[in-house]
Amino acid sequence: MSLKSKFSIALLLSFVLIFSMVTLAAAQDTKVEIFSWWTGGGEEEGLQALFEVFKEQNPNIEIINATVAGGAGSNAKAVLKTRMVGGNPPDSFQVHGGAELIDTYVKTGMMQPITGLLEEWGVRNNFNQQILDMVSHEGEIYAVPVNVHRGNVAFFNKAILEEHNITPPTNIYTFINALKKISEESDVSPLALGDKNKWTAGHIFETILVGTLGPVKYNGLWNGSTSFDEPGVRESLVVFKEIMNYVNEDHAALTWQDAAQRVLNSEAAFTIMGDWAEGYFKTLGWTPNKDFGWVSVPGTRGSFMVITDTFGLPEGAPHPEGAKAWLKLIASKKGQDTFNPIKGSIPARIDADKDKYDPYLTDSMHDFATVTLTPSIVHGSAAPEGFVTALNDIINQFVTTGEVDNAHQRLIEAANEYL
Repeated sequence: MSLKSKFSIALLLSFVLIFSMVTLAAAQDTKVEIFSWWTGGGEEEGLQALFEVFKEQNPNIEIINATVAGGAGSNAKAVLKTRMVGGNPPDSFQVHGGAELIDTYVKTGMMQPITGLLEEWGVRNNFNQQILDMVSHEGEIYAVPVNVHRGNVAFFNKAILEEHNITPPTNIYTFINALKKISEESDVSPLALGDKNKWTAGHIFETILVGTLGPVKYNGLWNGSTSFDEPGVRESLVVFKEIMNYVNEDHAALTWQDAAQRVLNSEAAFTIMGDWAEGYFKTLGWTPNKDFGWVSVPGTRGSFMVITDTFGLPEGAPHPEGAKAWLKLIASKKGQDTFNPIKGSIPARIDADKDKYDPYLTDSMHDFATVTLTPSIVHGSAAPEGFVTALNDIINQFVTTGEVDNAHQRLIEAANEYL
């Protein structure tokens, strides 16, 4: 073969290689698969609003909406974990900041650091530093926090409290007295609970635990300065047991949305839930401060139980350029101010346009900036997955048995094993 022929073949192969690389890059730019469990009222609408902005900014990228029903419970998380371990990651996925992100996916080498991207986009310094700490490991940031939720909120039907001449309670004793009064004077359920998914009972328990320990000792459970032998831990079980006397009998058949619906329908007075319930109430037509009110879970004033939803860039993401476009949107002020007013959460950025947020959310912003942050156990921020699973099992059995000492001992054993 002549030198000229060899050169022609080499040139042709170079063109083929370049064409293949361009084609591959183009393919990476044309799709992005986003995994989440946002299928309920408020959260689904917020996600769709984000998708609309994404399409405006990236008209050539197709969104694959890989939502999995089941809320923040085991179903969606189990599907995600199976995909990640099996080497079939989505391009980006919803995960709670804190232990859920770091222990499950970062320390196991399944995520790429995105510190450089945040710096490239000029947004790193626009985030609350404590929230960034929840998505960081060994000096690198691994996810974009899209929001901040508050877990220790008691929402109530204003008309029911006014009918029974009840002032919104501020401590656990006035709260129990209010529940008792409603129980004695009406057929309304004092406290709506839907624990068809295990985490909702655990959610109420952890807010009570903050109240009986106080925010400093509660945070000490996770840094080793507080023991689960602490009397306040046992006291939280006693208080939780008392409160369970006032929940609806069919709680095990309901979801948290069903329980919130009971409050909206004036079939229940209170529900204890994260403030995603606020977004849910608004999608059903309720107006904050008019139809429903809120207080921090009685006894937890001075603490903000923090939960943050985040998205990162998995190792092996099929469409990394699409994933980066998604992360850039949710890291932006426009993205956060589009999503959070609908979702019922506040932005993780510190430069939000407060005019876009309702009275509840501006109230939440104020508390977030001024009180002690306490990470949620149930929602993956405070403790490893093994402890979260153990806690949910212990509390759900406790709801049935009411055996305080047994539950306390099991909590101590779980802490010794997993913390």
